[in-house]
Amino acid sequence: MSRQHSIFFWSITAALGGFLFGFDTAVISGVEQTLQRLWSLTPFQHGLTVSIALIGTVVGSFFGGIPADRLGRKKTLFWIAVSYLLSALGTALAHDWSLFLVFRFLGGLGVGASSVAAPMYITEISPARSRGKMVALFQFNVVFGILIAYISNYFLKDIPQEAWRWMLGVQAFPALLFIITVLNIPESPRWLVLKKGKTAEALSILQIIDPETATQTLERISNSQIDTTQRKPQLFSGKYKTPVMLAVLFALFNQLSGINAIIYYAPRIFEMTGLGKDSALLSSAGIGLTNLVFTLLALNVIDRFGRRKLMLIGSVGLIVTLGLVARAFYLEDFGMTVPVLLFVYIAFFAFSQGAVIWVFISEIFPNEVRANGQALGSFTHWIMAAVVAFSFPSIAAYLGGGNTFLFFSGMMLLQLLFVWKIMPETKGSSLEKIEPTVFAH
Repeated sequence: MSRQHSIFFWSITAALGGFLFGFDTAVISGVEQTLQRLWSLTPFQHGLTVSIALIGTVVGSFFGGIPADRLGRKKTLFWIAVSYLLSALGTALAHDWSLFLVFRFLGGLGVGASSVAAPMYITEISPARSRGKMVALFQFNVVFGILIAYISNYFLKDIPQEAWRWMLGVQAFPALLFIITVLNIPESPRWLVLKKGKTAEALSILQIIDPETATQTLERISNSQIDTTQRKPQLFSGKYKTPVMLAVLFALFNQLSGINAIIYYAPRIFEMTGLGKDSALLSSAGIGLTNLVFTLLALNVIDRFGRRKLMLIGSVGLIVTLGLVARAFYLEDFGMTVPVLLFVYIAFFAFSQGAVIWVFISEIFPNEVRANGQALGSFTHWIMAAVVAFSFPSIAAYLGGGNTFLFFSGMMLLQLLFVWKIMPETKGSSLEKIEPTVFAH
C-alpha cells in the first residue's frame, strides 16, 4: 500500500466513527412514532426515547478525552466501534422500553466519544499539507451517515413485521466493518511519544506519513514534552486560556447559527410557511443532499483556501440568508422563498462551520492537552445542540419566526467579528508549529 493510500485508509477508518455518528443520530426519526405506539409511551417517555442518545452524546463527549489519553486513540476508537455494534443489536432486539433506552444511551456515548477521538486521531496522523481535508472526512461521513439513515429507513419501512427492528439493526453492518478496520490502523505517533515514550515505534509511523519530515517531527513532538515532565498539565490553567477560548467560542457559534433547529425541525419550519406535508418532507431531504454536496466541496478546498477564508465566506452568507428568512416571516412572503433560502443557508454552513469545526478544534491545542481540549470543544458543541434543539419550538412559538431567525442572523454577525479579529489561520503548519500562532492571538 502506498504512503498516500495508507494515510487515507487510516483516516477513512477513523471517519467511519463519523458515519456511524450521523447514522445513529438520524435513524431514530424513522422509528419514533412506531415505538410510541408499541410501548404506549407518554409524551415524557416519548421525548426521552428520542433524546436519550443525545444525553449519552453529551456524557460521551465530556469524558471522551480520558480514554483517548489513557488507552490511546486506537483502542478508544475500537471501543467506540464496539459500543455502536452493541447499540445497534441491543435496540433492534430490545423486548421492552427500559432495555431500549439503555442501548440507545450506549450508542449516544459512542457518538460523543467519537466526536472527540476520531478528529483528534486523524489530526495526529495526517501530513500538515492535507490535514484539513483528512479531518474534514469526519464531518463528510457524519453528513453521509445522516443521508444513508434516511434512505435506509425509506427502503426498510415496508418490511411486513417489525420494520423498526431492521431500521435500527442494519447499523450493525457498518459497526462491524469499523471494528475490523480499526484493528489494522497504527496508534497515533504523538500519543506513543508523549504517553508511552515509544519513540522508535512513533518514528516508523511518521516515516510512512512523511519520510522527509519524520525525524524533525519526532524531535518537535519530543520537545513539546519537556514542560510536562514535572507535573500533569491542567487544561484550565492560564497557560491554555487562548485555545480554550477559541474552542468554546467556535463551538458556541456553530450551534447559535440555528443549524440543529433547522435540520431537526425542517418539516415543521416549511409547514409554518404554508407548504404541504409531502412538500415539506421532500424539502427536508433536499437539505440533507445540499449539506453533503457542499461539505464535499469544502473538503476539497480547505487546505488551499485555509480555515479562516472558509469561515469568512460562510459567516457573510449565513448573516444574509438568515436575515432574508427573518424578512420573509415578517412580511409573510412565503411560497418557495423560505425553502430556497434555507437551501442556500445549508450550503454556506456546510462550506464553513460544518467542515471547519472538527478540523480547527483538533488543531489548536498543544499535544499535552489535545485530548481534553477536543473533549471541551465537543462537549460545548453538544450541550448547545441540546439547548437549541429542545428550546427551538418554544422560542419560535413565543417570538415568532421573524424574531427567531433575526436572532440567529445576529449571532452570525458576532461570529464574523470573531473570525475577522480573533481566529488564527492553522492551514499548512505542523501541529507543533501551530501552537505559537494560536498563543500569539
